[in-house]
This record gives sequence, C-alpha cells and structure tokens, in this order.
Amino acid sequence: MKLNSPEDRYQRLRQEILLALAVLTMITSIGTVGYRLIEGWSWIDSAYMTIITMSTVGFTEVEPLSPAGRLFTIGLIFLGVVSIGYIINHFTEAVLQGSFQEGIRLRQQRRLLSTLNNHYIICGFGRMGRNIALEFAAEGIKFIVIDFSPEMIAQAKQLNYIAITGDVTLDEVLQQARIDRAVCIVAALPSDAENLYTVLSAKSLNPEIRTIARANTEEAVQKLQRGGADAVVSPHVTGGRRMAAAALRPQVMDFVDGILTGTDRSFYMEEFLLDANTSPCVGQSLREARLRTRSGALVLAIRRADGNLIAGPMAEARLEAGDTLICMGTAEQLRSLNQILSPLKVRTTLRLPKH
Repeated sequence: MKLNSPEDRYQRLRQEILLALAVLTMITSIGTVGYRLIEGWSWIDSAYMTIITMSTVGFTEVEPLSPAGRLFTIGLIFLGVVSIGYIINHFTEAVLQGSFQEGIRLRQQRRLLSTLNNHYIICGFGRMGRNIALEFAAEGIKFIVIDFSPEMIAQAKQLNYIAITGDVTLDEVLQQARIDRAVCIVAALPSDAENLYTVLSAKSLNPEIRTIARANTEEAVQKLQRGGADAVVSPHVTGGRRMAAAALRPQVMDFVDGILTGTDRSFYMEEFLLDANTSPCVGQSLREARLRTRSGALVLAIRRADGNLIAGPMAEARLEAGDTLICMGTAEQLRSLNQILSPLKVRTTLRLPKH
C-alpha cells in the first residue's frame, strides 16, 4: 500500500498525536513527583504547580521556590512548551488536511465492510472496472472496488462506491473486502499475471466464489481457465465479435444491448436457479408450469445442471432441480416469475428497478 494514501496519513497523525499525549502525561507525572520530592508540597499543590508551569499561564507559585525548585521549573517549562506545541501543530495539520474527517469516514467504511454479505468485488478501477461498476450500480448490486492507486480509489469514492486501496493479489486485502461472504469477484486488472494471482487467491480463500477474469491474450485465457476462473473475457476478442455483429446484424445488437445494459431499459434478462426444496415447478413441463401465462415473462433457454443448453425450449421441456432458466421480460414480469419459481426463497440477485 502506498505510504501517501489518506489512510496512511491519518494513521501516521493519529500515532504521533497519541505518542505526544503520552509524553505530555509522563512529563506531568514527573513534574508532580518532582515538586513533591524537591519542595515537599502536597500532591494537589504539586500537580497544580506542574500544570500552570507547563501551560505558562503565569500564575503565582504555590509556595516560594528553592533554587533547586527553580531549576526544575525551568526544565519543566521547556518540556511543556515543546510537547504542547508539538500537539497543537499536529492537531492543526490534521484539521487542515481533513484527517479527522478521513478517520470518521474510515471507521464508517469498516463498519460497512463488516456488514457486507452476498456482495461483488471489482478488482481494478480502470476503464473496464469503471464500466463494470456503473452496470452494477444501475442494477442495485452491492459491490466493493479494490485498486492499488489512491487516485483511482478517490475517483471511486467520489461516485459513492465502497472502495479500499490495496494489492488484490494479497490475501489480507481480499479478506478486508470480506471475500468469505462475497458471491463473485471480477478481476479487471490490466496485467494478465495479476488477474491470475487474484483468481488463485480468491479461490483459495473462498472456493465457492464465482470468478470472472479479464485476459489480454489467448494464452492468458487458457491459463486463467486452468487457474480456476469460471469465466474469462478477452476485450479484444469480445470487442471484435461485437463489432462484426453490429456490422452484420445491427438491429439484433441494438436489441441485445437494450436488454443487457443501461438504466432506462423496458425489458430485462435474468437467470433463475431451480431449487428442489423451494421451487414447486420442479418436475413439471413448461406447459404444466404455465410460466408465460402466469407471469408474462418469456423463457429463452434452459441450462441443465450438467451444462447442456436447451435454447428456445418447447412446451414439453421438463424442469429439473439445478436447472437455470434464462428469461426475458419487464421488471414486473420478472418479479412475478421470481415469486412463481421460488415463493419460499428471497433471491438476492434479482434487483430490478420498479417502474
């Protein structure tokens, strides 16, 4: 982590102020004991004399001082002025730099991180990471951004995203992001090696987490897949395919883009996992379940538990436990379908805006 980050500045100032307060307390104790031993005063008078001496308020001495007491007072004044001036200087620096506000914000962020559950982690806030965050925010998804650059983190925080500065290839940084409670991590770093290390670290800390990784080369795609990435996206390959499709089938691409991304959509695509314990539709055919009639949503495909994909399923297609239904409809239609498929289970992945 970079030493000039706001978190580091806050921690440094906090430690220095606490150290100065400890030194001031020690000097006060020494002064009290010194007057007690040198002048033979009571503890109350010794403490009072120590305080007015260190603060240089100019009050009259409790009792006339002996020569030894005067020399002791000179030293006590010097130590008091230095320590109090040091504290005032650092308090002023903390106020001017906003370190106190940063400390409050850090405590709030730690409390928020401790409550995160079923969230997504975005590693890297470059151009790709920024667009991923925009889509997640549009969907109402809980997510956290991690980046090594304090400047990138500052930009993320300006957008009101939860963000922490750190190296995502380190286990402690992922643990700080509560990876044990996360459902998915997206490695969108510019380096293929960093993305691979991130996937390996994530899988070792949470074997059940879904990992999405960016790859810049075909060789990196294979390595990331062998490393355990559930999905690997190559911007060059994907971008080339989309550009070709936009040239050959522009209306199809406009329609697909319109239901996959953006905040002003009329139609959405969503996936629903059929659970044998919560879905009453398991064992029924699409005709018997009457999903289209009851919800208005359209079942585009069925992904079987073994990975087999049934595109455009017929009415006779039977629904099985572990099936994933890929459906399209309006926000209300998909909410209605969610209630039909899982009436006893609240899905955390279905976050469609209300119209």
